Amino acid sequence: MEQGNYSVGLDIGTTKIVAIIGRENEYGKIEILGTGKSKSLGVHRGVVNNITQTISSIQQAVEQAEVNSGLKIGSVVVGIAGQHIRSLHHSDYITRPDSEEVINNEDLDRLCNQVYKLVMLPGEEIIHVLPQEYKVDGQTEIKQPKGMYGGRLEANFHVVVGQVSSIKNIGRCIKSAGLDLGNITLEPLASADAVLSQEEKEAGVALIDIGGGTTDLAIFKDGIIRHTAVIPFGGNVITEDIKEGCSIIEKQAELLKIKFGSAWPGENKDNEIVSIPGLRGREPKEITLKNLSKIIHARVVEIVEQVYVEIKNYGHEEQKKKLIAGIVLTGGGSQLKHLKQLVEYITGMDTRIGYPNEHLAGDSDEEVASPLYATAVGLLMNALESTGNQVVNEEEQIPEEEKVLVGQEATQSHTMSSDKERKSIFDKWSEKLKDFLDNAE
Repeated sequence: MEQGNYSVGLDIGTTKIVAIIGRENEYGKIEILGTGKSKSLGVHRGVVNNITQTISSIQQAVEQAEVNSGLKIGSVVVGIAGQHIRSLHHSDYITRPDSEEVINNEDLDRLCNQVYKLVMLPGEEIIHVLPQEYKVDGQTEIKQPKGMYGGRLEANFHVVVGQVSSIKNIGRCIKSAGLDLGNITLEPLASADAVLSQEEKEAGVALIDIGGGTTDLAIFKDGIIRHTAVIPFGGNVITEDIKEGCSIIEKQAELLKIKFGSAWPGENKDNEIVSIPGLRGREPKEITLKNLSKIIHARVVEIVEQVYVEIKNYGHEEQKKKLIAGIVLTGGGSQLKHLKQLVEYITGMDTRIGYPNEHLAGDSDEEVASPLYATAVGLLMNALESTGNQVVNEEEQIPEEEKVLVGQEATQSHTMSSDKERKSIFDKWSEKLKDFLDNAE
């Protein structure tokens, strides 16, 4: 396979682990080179609770992706979710030593770095510092202050905070699986990159990513992230309810949900029955589809209402903060029949299902364009962005075995030559984490 600038996104979910290798083609679209998927063992509600099982699941997905693409995976970008994630708003400012010079990247970095020094609760760490609007010498609503004159630079930030132990556990799993951790990204932000258009982000939109263990929410308005939340319920609790309500095993409950499940009980007739084989020598069970959708409906309403509370907390009911583009549903759970109608009914907001195919090249595998892969595609986009300046010079002679290293290794020599490239705050943070993991050996 020829050498290109390709990267890897790794989505460590509660039900599945997906590794996607891809690169950008000449039209700016993402070409998928290989995917790997494995059943996720050892992750509960988005948080790693069994290191050994998670490592083996990661290795399985990665090996499959390597076989599919014929490439060797070195460095990955990973998503983080879980109920320990919270977000807060913070304002900060710096006074510039020389107001006769224009504001540059270093000033913006200094301001962001200051926010990273915020004192958090014990055991918490800042994952993302996302600037919203800037103020220069009291002039408000500036989106990009670079190149402007001013003495005092202020900004409002959306700060995402997570549990240090959870972040370190993910890092430990990646390292033990023989991979390098390129970056950690909040999963709802990754999903948003994959399925939302810029117009939607401008108009105001709520992205609801219904996964197996968690439901992630990201709200955008005026092109800026305004609110994030992780709700510790997802598709798995629906399956659990079906299992309990119908007294069947989990595998059957999951199949029932996917094949016959509906979020709207009114549409099933009373005489529609599905027969489930009994356990070893027992009589088959008969379940009415009406009962099945009643069980699903009750739990889905609960999840949607919790999300709607978060949307109201953001302030959707105020005229200025109104989300004109409504709601976009994505993730595996968004494929439930009639979910779109139910969400519209509960929230009164326009709703659509989000597919990550907008950013994918035309010949991409249909499976990858499903909402199931939204987070993984978003993580791959993030990985490609962060290695965007690391294009390998085709004329440089690279030994064959080195050619197939993904991410930083294959491109380090080239990047080092351009010292002018600033390190993002996140890279520095990733390095700190890597050092910690190395010392923890």
